[in-house]
Amino acid sequence: MSSDNLIKGRVSLKHHFYHVTTCTANRLPFFTNLQCGRLLVNEMQRLHYQQQLNSVTWVVMPDHLHWLFQLTANNSLSTVMKTLKGRSANAINCYNTAIKFAWQRGFYDQGIRHEANLKQVSRYIVANLLRAGLVANVANYALWDSIYLA
Repeated sequence: MSSDNLIKGRVSLKHHFYHVTTCTANRLPFFTNLQCGRLLVNEMQRLHYQQQLNSVTWVVMPDHLHWLFQLTANNSLSTVMKTLKGRSANAINCYNTAIKFAWQRGFYDQGIRHEANLKQVSRYIVANLLRAGLVANVANYALWDSIYLA
């Protein structure tokens, strides 16, 4: 599927929950560099603190991001993602101009219809670390968080 097809038919609604997946350009594993991952997380948190969204669960994989959140402002899902991608790319490229960080165009999103499914989707997102074989225990991975931590 081309990245242009990713925006066709997209609807975003205030107060709805979305699971978003977005990849680095050419799926390059920029986030194996912990500092690059932390810079992305900083920008995600900034959107949360600016009340553009309520972050629920996220995992930064080596070459992509899974993020579950609720829109809270009048911004569209596309606007939030454009802001995140622009800010994070700028921060990462300021940190290290030699790596030429970039995101792929577009992103995948899935609206969550029932709040009862949030915990299940959160578990799926975090379990990506195990399925990818990145760690044997998610506690050994630095770039993830969830409101469902006990």
